Amino acid sequence: MNKAIYIAASDANSGKSMLSLGLMQLLLRKKPKVGYFRPIIDNPIGDKRDNHINTVLNYFNLKSEYEDCYAFTRSELIRKLNDDREDEIINRIIEKYKKLEEENDFVIIEGTDFSDHGAVIEMDLNVLIAKNIGAPVIIVSGGVNKSLEDFIQSLRLTYDSFINKDVEVIAVVANKVQEKNIPIIVEEVGANLPKTVSINAIPIDQKLNNPTIKEFLMEIEGKVLFGEEFLNNTTGDIKVGAMQLSHFLHHLTDDSVVVTPADRSDILLGTLQANISSNYPSIAGIILTGGMELNSSIIKLIEGLEKIVPILWVKDGTFSIASRLGAVRSHIYAENVDKIKMSINMFEKHVDVASLNEKLVSYKGSEALTPRMFQYNLLKKAKEIRKHIVLPEGNDDRILIAASQLQKTGVVKLTILGKRVNVEASVKRLNIPFDFDKTEIINPIESEYFADFSNTLYELRKHKGLSPAMAEDLMADVSYFGTMMVYKELADGMVSGAAHTTQHTIKPALQFVKTKPGFSVVSSIFFMCLEDRVSVFGDCAINPNPTAEELAEIAISSADSSIAFGIDPKIAMLSYSSGASGKGEDVDTVRRATEIVKEKRPDLKVEGPIQYDAAVDPSVGKKKLPNSEVAGQANVLIFPDLNTGNNTYKAVQRETGALAIGPMLQGLNKPVNDLSRGCTVDDIFNTVILTAIQAQE
Repeated sequence: MNKAIYIAASDANSGKSMLSLGLMQLLLRKKPKVGYFRPIIDNPIGDKRDNHINTVLNYFNLKSEYEDCYAFTRSELIRKLNDDREDEIINRIIEKYKKLEEENDFVIIEGTDFSDHGAVIEMDLNVLIAKNIGAPVIIVSGGVNKSLEDFIQSLRLTYDSFINKDVEVIAVVANKVQEKNIPIIVEEVGANLPKTVSINAIPIDQKLNNPTIKEFLMEIEGKVLFGEEFLNNTTGDIKVGAMQLSHFLHHLTDDSVVVTPADRSDILLGTLQANISSNYPSIAGIILTGGMELNSSIIKLIEGLEKIVPILWVKDGTFSIASRLGAVRSHIYAENVDKIKMSINMFEKHVDVASLNEKLVSYKGSEALTPRMFQYNLLKKAKEIRKHIVLPEGNDDRILIAASQLQKTGVVKLTILGKRVNVEASVKRLNIPFDFDKTEIINPIESEYFADFSNTLYELRKHKGLSPAMAEDLMADVSYFGTMMVYKELADGMVSGAAHTTQHTIKPALQFVKTKPGFSVVSSIFFMCLEDRVSVFGDCAINPNPTAEELAEIAISSADSSIAFGIDPKIAMLSYSSGASGKGEDVDTVRRATEIVKEKRPDLKVEGPIQYDAAVDPSVGKKKLPNSEVAGQANVLIFPDLNTGNNTYKAVQRETGALAIGPMLQGLNKPVNDLSRGCTVDDIFNTVILTAIQAQE
């Protein structure tokens, strides 16, 4: 079920804050707890908090901790992007978001501000974040200083950026537009977008769009002489008091800010008098420039006035101050309750709240699980019940580096097989952090378990002609010793194969761990983490030429494994032919296997025989098998033989840069998993996590 909405701007100054405030008010009427998350915030000034987060937390009295409501400052983000650490960025954002998701009924996510020159990078990043979180999007686009054509093109470009990555856009908001243009904007925008997208337009409101005196004060770093309680006054035009008072008064307008040298007491007093006169407009504030002190008689006179406005004092000159004020952007901040209420009222008045709420409720979320979210879910699931995994190959540097990384997570308990002195020497040579108090190092021959393990193996295999001496010889092998630890429940699972063949790794498991009841074959799957989805490939590691019955069992096992790891299986039984057109022994085997799956597990969605392109490409799938529930959307791909499967997974991995997690073995009574001898540290890390999750079942 969807628990989030992502607010994305098409450019700077779009007015995202209004949408966040309006949505928060809308959602809090229906849900007890709503969270607020900004993945990227602007660099803080001193110890000040991010204004967006501070405003939302304070006004709505949310219970979230401030630090939980963002992932990176802008400078932190840029450093990590420059260091090519995009994965780390997305992983941390997912982790932060998931914490809020668990604590709340719904989460509003507000995208970046486009406050520097990296607009293309920011757009890509917003798309990436929304994609990985799996949230639908509302696009906000500001209409200030844009022609209708430019506005629509900008909005369409932003829309396409999300849609091209399969991120659903449920609504667009044209913000800060001329009220008279709203009907034509809604019509033209609607003509360029699908009917399923809610089109909304909010007119510009100068009281919302213009800064307050407080924001001017922060920009010029001035001193407040009078009227501090009125700093939240919204400003209008900036008026420079340089002419004679009689002429200057004609230029005053509602909420104007008067900028004049501090020695122009005539302008100062005349402006204050005009402010209390019913014949002149009200003034937002006065800024005195030049650093000159006010005469005591002037101060006394001002102190005696019943009605006053903020009067600021600065050292800089009039022209410099007036120029800086013209560049100040308006923000909504926590103390300005009037602006917050105005924003919420504007949202509720001009946005189709009923339609938006319906879309939020009805959106079921994307079926595609992104690789980063999949890996996050793996770690989270592994943490639920901490399991004990044995790694027999303590003489391999990759195993030790992976073990060091696993220690940091605390997700699993580890035992490593090997001579402690050798492991210590390797850790020192590799210069990696390693806590020997957290990870036991066992030398099989010197272990207290050696005699018992050898005797157990003898008893289990003596009917096969195994002698006690032969059992001891085998138990000196780390694969046998590690597997026996699992068999004896001294460990919950084993991961090996970095330095041994597949046969060497799984032979002991086949001999005495055995298969689960109802399973006749041990098979394997890889979780293939592609750019935008996770697919399951089976069997690419164990069975050379499975029969139709074995192929069906592999498919069912792979589907069940998929379900266990959060993937809703759509099974494609792969062949060189799609549908009923193909002929030959190989395609007949796949056809029969598909029938068996349907007979044994009518709850599963399965299609076969089907070619790879028809299985994964929606356009091809629709053309070749138009009535199929699986064609074009398959995420569990069952290969007809080991030759096809092994070569395909390696080709996909190398050519696309996909991360292949596995192989994970299926069908054994206890989890024992095999690594490729060309495995990386990440492969080992991920396979240990998979094994720990298998051990929870």
